[in-house]
Amino acid sequence: MSSLQKILIIDDDTELRETVSILLEREGFLPIQAMDGEMGLREALSSKPTLILVDLRLPALSGIEVCKQIRAHRVTTPIIVLSAVRDEVDKVLLLEIGADDYVVKPFGTRELLARIRAVLRRTAGEPLRALRFGDVEVDLDRRTITRSGREVKITPAEYNLLSFFLQNVDRVLSRDVILNSVWGYDCYPNTRTVDAHVVKLRQKFEKEPTVPRHFMTVHGVGYRFLA
Repeated sequence: MSSLQKILIIDDDTELRETVSILLEREGFLPIQAMDGEMGLREALSSKPTLILVDLRLPALSGIEVCKQIRAHRVTTPIIVLSAVRDEVDKVLLLEIGADDYVVKPFGTRELLARIRAVLRRTAGEPLRALRFGDVEVDLDRRTITRSGREVKITPAEYNLLSFFLQNVDRVLSRDVILNSVWGYDCYPNTRTVDAHVVKLRQKFEKEPTVPRHFMTVHGVGYRFLA
């Protein structure tokens, strides 16, 4: 077990901690849970995790203070902040508290894993990763997309859906699986949401949106992405 990368989850939401822990275990990580800021700070300093996930809104010792104290102890472990939609999170705040990235709740499991791996690659000094299909290039670390060399603007939801497809090439994905993975465990919109977003991706990335070659419909089930 000692060879596994340890990830510390600091959050007062028990259900979220358990859900993320199960996800991390399935992906080969060793999760460590802390239910408040004080416990999280102790674990961050004693357990020496590979990466830390910390909620901004924690009782007693806030997530912001946890981050600041971790950095004050000269610990360079990468930190990903978990924030609610109502929280004002910007790059200036992240720099001030010493965080490396942030994920807005509710988040999809694939998005969280992609962020974790991207931060681990950056802090390990590994090269940035880009995925391609047709004339499109997606940089998963910088979260930028270009088509024929020109940057394409898409919404966060469209990006997360595209990222999920890219990580599941040639797999038949049901609408329910896509919803749970992309939109999150506690945010479950109607399955028509998936259809609407796939249409938008086709319009932006297919040469002929009405005759798609990448974002394929699997009738009665969902979709399959072909690179």
